[in-house]
Amino acid sequence: MEHQAFSLLALQAPVAHDLRFTVGGLHTAASLQRMGGLATHVAKIARLRHPTPAVPPEARPVIEDIGKTAVARATETQVVLRHLDHERAEMLVAADTVMDELHRRLFTVTQAPRWPHGVQAAVDVTLLGRFYERFCDHTVDIGRRIIFLETGQLPARPETLL
Repeated sequence: MEHQAFSLLALQAPVAHDLRFTVGGLHTAASLQRMGGLATHVAKIARLRHPTPAVPPEARPVIEDIGKTAVARATETQVVLRHLDHERAEMLVAADTVMDELHRRLFTVTQAPRWPHGVQAAVDVTLLGRFYERFCDHTVDIGRRIIFLETGQLPARPETLL
């Protein structure tokens, strides 16, 4: 895909929508690739701790919510990409606050004075939370690219609106 995009850019000099589509596709492909890498990191943590669970019972409910949120965001990203639906992409971008709140909840759990599982478990849980959070950040980036592709305007990043 990247090779075809670079060939198109070099040989046909696309403009306007075609150029947005090509460049947006390159950025989207990079985000999807990174999402796969982050999912691999999650699996590696689980595999490294096997047969012991990587997530202690105190953190399990939050990690389960984080995992479900990441799956839902990935599923919605797939729909947005298939249909190039900028309205659904806007909802995808706006949904970023859900994962941010779950990520904050996870820190509350691991920083509790009564955390009995030691440093290694706290590091594992913190890394899992970060991997999932970054995974969802990529869905936001993809949503922003789809909005740009369809409207020609790149929406402001949520952190710049504060």
